[in-house]
Amino acid sequence: MELLSSYTFLIVAIGTTILSFAAGVIGTVSVIKGQSLIGDAIGHATFPGVILAFMLIGVTDTLPLTIGAIIFGVIAFFFIQLITNHSKVTLDGALALILSSFFGFGMALKSYVQGNPGFSNTQGIDDYIFGQAAYMLRLDVWLIIIASVASLLLFLIFYQQIRIYTFDPVYSSTIGINPALVNVLVLSMTILLIAVGLKAVGAILIVNLLIAPGVIGLLWSNRFNIVLLIAGLSGAVSAFIGTYISTAYAGFATGPSIILVMSIIVFISMMFGRRGIITRKFNLRGDAT
Repeated sequence: MELLSSYTFLIVAIGTTILSFAAGVIGTVSVIKGQSLIGDAIGHATFPGVILAFMLIGVTDTLPLTIGAIIFGVIAFFFIQLITNHSKVTLDGALALILSSFFGFGMALKSYVQGNPGFSNTQGIDDYIFGQAAYMLRLDVWLIIIASVASLLLFLIFYQQIRIYTFDPVYSSTIGINPALVNVLVLSMTILLIAVGLKAVGAILIVNLLIAPGVIGLLWSNRFNIVLLIAGLSGAVSAFIGTYISTAYAGFATGPSIILVMSIIVFISMMFGRRGIITRKFNLRGDAT
């Protein structure tokens, strides 16, 4: 109980829990549409934006680095659309190209910054690769809350349009819904959540917050609203438990702990969910009987 009431734990737990809930809800759309790796590509592509923002201002303040991440997330999305629409490269190929080239560019900039005596205060840059939620400040939590609430409000306002677009984009266009605009809206919310979550989870692991909760939801239900609720709650529970583990036991980083808990829930869902392996076996035996 003493740990649960400590200021450090509460700051980190609130930030990661809210972020994971929102990411679980928004990321479910990409999971259903089979575009999960878009979040992975954009997550890696935001890293050079963080480094360039640091090079411009010279300090590792959260707000300008987040703005840099958002800008490069938008640029990455633009290049993905450009490659897929105006070349013979498939979406998977475009995602691989953007992911590797942008992240490689970011790593090159990081090496330059850390090896250049002109940039003295580089502490905290590596946190945006693997995440370091233990060093989250009140400003970091407020940015996560604002971005998460804004994303969830937009999702609720355009819920019907997003739902129809997710399952039948052709029909959505016939009833006056612009699939391209809905796609931009969903990806904009995704980019925003990725940018504010980099410090907590890191560019490499942030995609798990977008994919794993949606997978969990789909393994337990086939109703869109129930899947969204399960995804958000599983993300939030994983974040809270992972944060507790990392705080209670020295040596456990928060981001990897959250992902580990989430992976365990995915495994349990694969076994015992509505579409789980064990559940399906029992159903088949029942039908045979």
